[in-house]
Amino acid sequence: KVRFPNHTGDQLSAYMDLPLGKRPRACAIFAHCFTCTANLHAVRHISLALTQAGIAVFRFDFTGLGQSEGAFEETNFSTNVDDLLAAAAFMQQHYESPQLLLGHSLGGAAALMAAAKIDSVKAVATIGAPSDAAHVAHLFEDAKAEILEEGEAVVNIGGRPFKVKKQFLDDLEQVQPEVIRKLRKALLIMHSPQDTVVGIEHAARIYQMARHPKSFISLDGADHLLSKKEDALYAGRMVASWASRYVNMEERDDLRTDQQVVVRTGAKGYTTEIRAGEHRLLADEPQSVGGANLGPTPYGLLSAALGACTSMTLRMYADRKQWDLQEVRVHLSHTKDYAQDSAHSELQGSKIDVFIREIELEGQLDENQRQRLLEIADKCPVHRTLHGPIEVRTRLRE
Repeated sequence: KVRFPNHTGDQLSAYMDLPLGKRPRACAIFAHCFTCTANLHAVRHISLALTQAGIAVFRFDFTGLGQSEGAFEETNFSTNVDDLLAAAAFMQQHYESPQLLLGHSLGGAAALMAAAKIDSVKAVATIGAPSDAAHVAHLFEDAKAEILEEGEAVVNIGGRPFKVKKQFLDDLEQVQPEVIRKLRKALLIMHSPQDTVVGIEHAARIYQMARHPKSFISLDGADHLLSKKEDALYAGRMVASWASRYVNMEERDDLRTDQQVVVRTGAKGYTTEIRAGEHRLLADEPQSVGGANLGPTPYGLLSAALGACTSMTLRMYADRKQWDLQEVRVHLSHTKDYAQDSAHSELQGSKIDVFIREIELEGQLDENQRQRLLEIADKCPVHRTLHGPIEVRTRLRE
């Protein structure tokens, strides 16, 4: 969490979301929607998807919103653009220059305007953005007469009161959409056909105004705020994949080991990177215990290892015997239960690990063949490892 000054000296609140590795492959700035904050669920989920791709994300609260200083009623669309420029300058000084700008709703329109003034930015992605800033005025259409007559009015936006001054309306009229035509930077437009706040026709207008390279991705089924986690994560993954074509993504391969497997957990949360040989995957914990639920739990991976070894062993055996085994499915669950073996009295009253394994076989197999495959399942290497003596030797590594 950091703070940085805007163009008037107010301190703005920001978060620098970093990948698990020591150095990001590229940096991005996220501009949130009108009257939202950098802590909006959609913003955090999109940022999470980008950091998984190695892209650091600088997300901040615009002046007068969230934990940032300043008076909201003194801000307007132009000050939002200025805040983005201040964020870019801060990143250039303290981290590295941003190559990617992301903007949600009115933040998308601000990102388009700011991108033209930030030389380091190579690509811009908008989500549910209006084609002109004046579109936001419809949010307080009922108070427009009072604003024009009294110079200001308190309007309700998203269930919260905000003071809006006449200068805000005047500033919206000064914004020229022609900036989009002159942008000359890669542009990704993401929009939901079901967006009832900013209609899909705005995406069409932005696309028509922009020059190539430009792309469009439909966020079909999503609402304007991308309130469903899966919609926000999808949007973030699409941005990361698209940006890799236009942004200089440094090769980052700092997860290496001279052993068979290496894992890494960062300073926050339980999301853990795993590299097994040349293969990568994630482990995590459920949200109910503080995780992000981005991968299986450690015990889920252990159960998966047993299941994978079981099905592979049966496949090998059936191939060797030339049996008609078409498919193997292994269903597993792990629990802890009290020891049932009375021969081991020292275990009575204590819990042991129990794996429930159900094997589903498809193919023209007789009963003898099916029973033999059931016996072979107990001979898979991981099964035998779990039943054999196990020793874990642990030491600190420099």
